[in-house]
Amino acid sequence: MSNSRLLTRFIQSCCNVLIRSFLRIKTSGLQPHRAFLQLEPLFKHCNGRGFSSPRKIKHTRNYTTRANTMPKDNKTKKSQSKDTPISPEVPAGPVSRDKTGCVTIAIHAKPGAKQNAVTDVSTEAVGVAIAAPPSDGEANAELVWYLSRVLELKKSQVTLDKGCKSREKVVKLSASVSPEEVLERLKKEAANS
Repeated sequence: MSNSRLLTRFIQSCCNVLIRSFLRIKTSGLQPHRAFLQLEPLFKHCNGRGFSSPRKIKHTRNYTTRANTMPKDNKTKKSQSKDTPISPEVPAGPVSRDKTGCVTIAIHAKPGAKQNAVTDVSTEAVGVAIAAPPSDGEANAELVWYLSRVLELKKSQVTLDKGCKSREKVVKLSASVSPEEVLERLKKEAANS
């Protein structure tokens, strides 16, 4: 048998196995993560001259019953004792530290302004006017450049973490500065603007 015929029979065999197993999933309601356990290695069906018919495939395991699933634990939530006082949640503010220890700043971007400026510093976000249009990432690049200048950091130490296509953004600072120092510099820039 030529190599091209052998390859086409192999591809047909693979497709038939996959189609049959997905039809079995659809009709039996089998859980998707267990469906792939039914697929045997396709090379197992290879004999010396070619590939066997997909009708001859025998599956060694049958996961069609739902009795094989693990029972869920009925854990009851422990209620807090009345003796322990509940501490009020302190708002994190626009500047905080993330799990990795980097300082993050929540920013409300206002692209298309005449000049770059920190407009306001609230408890939720820092308002920043950006003198660039919100297209092709120009406003994001301008925001990173402006914040690096305001915070007196290298441009490589200021990165946009979240919100590439949104006005609500999160900027991550990889420099060794404290959140209080960053907040102080932002408030100082807001007062000057």
